[in-house]
Amino acid sequence: MSHSLTGARRPPEPSDRRSGPGRLLIAVYGIFAVSSTARAGYQIATKFGEAPIAYLLSALAAVVYIIATVSLARRGNSAFWVAVGAVGVELVGVLTIGSFSIVDTGVFPHDTVWSAFGMGYGFVPLILPVLGLLWLYRHRPSKLDRIHIDDEPRRTP
Repeated sequence: MSHSLTGARRPPEPSDRRSGPGRLLIAVYGIFAVSSTARAGYQIATKFGEAPIAYLLSALAAVVYIIATVSLARRGNSAFWVAVGAVGVELVGVLTIGSFSIVDTGVFPHDTVWSAFGMGYGFVPLILPVLGLLWLYRHRPSKLDRIHIDDEPRRTP
C-alpha cells in the first residue's frame, strides 16, 4: 500500500487486483501452486516411468499456477497481461486435458491436476480460471493506466 509524504495511507485503487476477493483468488492460486508443484515433483521423482506424459503435464500445471499467482499479486500492466496469459493457458489446459482424459482414459493412465476437469480437486481447476479471467476483466487497466509505464507515478497537470 502506498504512503503519501504526510504518512497517510491511500485506499487501494479501484483497479487493484489484490484487494477484496482478489486476495482470496491469489491465495487459492498460491495453494494450487504449492500443492501441484509438490505433487508433480513427487511423481516425477518416484514414478516417472509409469506415466511420463501425465506427470509432465502436472509439472506444466504447477508452472502455470506459479506464474498466475505471482502475476496476480503484482501491480502494473505487464503483470496484468502475464496473469491473463497464465490464466488463459490454465483454462485451455484444463479443458483440453479434461476432455482427453474423459474421451480416452488410456491417454492418461494416471491423473493430472487437470484430468476429468479437475474432478479430483472438486472441479476447482475448472472453476478457478473462469473466476480468474472474470476478476482480471473487471480489474483491467484503464485507458489512462495503459499510457503510463508500469508502476510509474502519475503526473498531474
